[in-house]
Amino acid sequence: MSAGTYAPKPGAAPLGRMIGAQTALETRMLLRNGEQLLLTVIIPSLLLVLFSTVDIIDTGGGKSVDFLAPGILALAVMSTAFTGQAIATGFERRYGVLKRLGASPLPRWALMTSKTLAVLVTEVFQVVLLTVIAYALGWSPHGNPLAVFPLLVLGTAAFSGLGLLMAGTLKAEATLAAANLVFLLLLVAGGVIVPMDKFPGSVRSVLDLLPISALSDGLRGVLQQGASLPWGDAGILAVWAVLGLGAAAKFFRWE
Repeated sequence: MSAGTYAPKPGAAPLGRMIGAQTALETRMLLRNGEQLLLTVIIPSLLLVLFSTVDIIDTGGGKSVDFLAPGILALAVMSTAFTGQAIATGFERRYGVLKRLGASPLPRWALMTSKTLAVLVTEVFQVVLLTVIAYALGWSPHGNPLAVFPLLVLGTAAFSGLGLLMAGTLKAEATLAAANLVFLLLLVAGGVIVPMDKFPGSVRSVLDLLPISALSDGLRGVLQQGASLPWGDAGILAVWAVLGLGAAAKFFRWE
């Protein structure tokens, strides 16, 4: 038997190729899911159009879209990195998908990396779409766009860690209910569409520490007020990212 009979030699693909293939698969699954599409794209877009064109909430001086656009961008990050990922991962865990993937050559940390990369790819589409809609509504952003990038990355890491923690510790049905409830609560109380100064001082001091509040406030500081990178908000997001990802790594149950 010649030496080339079994060429190429069977075995696992290079790690980079495995992560790339899994990221592409995770991205397609996110974009093909109608419920996820509703949550991550349609709802933020409708909220941006509705509250920018109808005088429902007093957003202070200036155009409503200038206040709303940064908050809706923060909401889009939360909807994908936290709510959507928590629900999808929770049901993958329930149906044994994660258990089977855990037995494949793809390391478990690489699977989590692929999920996070898929979230980032989806967020690029969200940001582009929401930016186009906001400009069509008369948005006039200020500040350095490069200061937006670290805020979005830190926000994604923070919400991704919390979403994976929820998906890896609760039952799928509980994750579905809890993730949607948190989404609705933070939509109202996270500075997305309602200015934080509308809340009492004692309540606001607590709400300001939430990741959605830090992301909304940070993006608004850059895009509406023209500030440089808001280190305070970035610090809050970094703390949430470390705590969320650390807890997810420790307590996540694969089956």
